[in-house]
Amino acid sequence: MVFLPDESRSLPPPPLLNKGSVWLGFSGWMAALMDNAFNQRPIFGAGIHRQVLLATLGCFVGYQLVKRAEYVHAKVDRELFEYIRHHPEDFQPSTG
Repeated sequence: MVFLPDESRSLPPPPLLNKGSVWLGFSGWMAALMDNAFNQRPIFGAGIHRQVLLATLGCFVGYQLVKRAEYVHAKVDRELFEYIRHHPEDFQPSTG
């Protein structure tokens, strides 16, 4: 199965800084800091390139996961509204 099918291109893209990208970017940066701590290197001073790489990788993965989640929710909404359109007798407005 493809991670994002071609029909997802019709959806607007999520904002670049969203909850998923910020959270996973921070998690990637913390993973680099923990690697420095476990290997008894200066926590913030060693491996700056690794810290930037893991934070960037986390932001990218978080963005793609949010994009996938929005596609799945849009697909479920489309199927639900299609069902409602084909079965109006099940969804009569309530009087009261």
